[in-house]
Amino acid sequence: MKKYIKWVIMVIFLILFSIFAYKIVMDKSIYIDKSVYDFICDNFMSERMTNIVKILTSLGSALVVIILTIVLFIAIKNKRIAVSIVINLIVITILNNLLKIIFLRPRPNVNNLILESGYSFPSGHSSTSMAFYGYLIYLIYKYVNNKKIKISLIIFLSLVIVAIGLSRIYLGVHYASDVLGGFLLAIVYLIIFITITNKCIEKK
Repeated sequence: MKKYIKWVIMVIFLILFSIFAYKIVMDKSIYIDKSVYDFICDNFMSERMTNIVKILTSLGSALVVIILTIVLFIAIKNKRIAVSIVINLIVITILNNLLKIIFLRPRPNVNNLILESGYSFPSGHSSTSMAFYGYLIYLIYKYVNNKKIKISLIIFLSLVIVAIGLSRIYLGVHYASDVLGGFLLAIVYLIIFITITNKCIEKK
């Protein structure tokens, strides 16, 4: 029964992603987009918070993720795992960019606190952070034996993923549905990716 749980989760998240995609194509807007943005603006917006959020959002930037990938590739002794991290980043980047071209959703017309180009759905920062840091969470869970280190790293990286997603809404460069869509897409993708790569990594 347990082996089917991941596929059930994948199907549920794929359906949710499809609902977001359908709403965006048909209506161009989703109720939660305005309500979430207004809530963030009304309760958290400040100059100090903006400076913090800009740092947080950079953790999902192409530059930071590429640098971390290179460092991990050099540091990890098991080169099959190292290569899988590189492939993971490449595939999710290509997938996200293809979907952006398909949906062609303009970015929010609000107070953009940073400049961004390209289309809005799904959020590249959100999908990349979920796929990249999410895959690291999986590797840590599977291969790190020290429980304290394992739990600490998993909690930290989980918070990083959430913070990056929220930062995109705060900065006005993505709708809430872009962020949720990016997360859903990446989780569906990760389930498939991990299933495939596990066979290659564990192959003798």
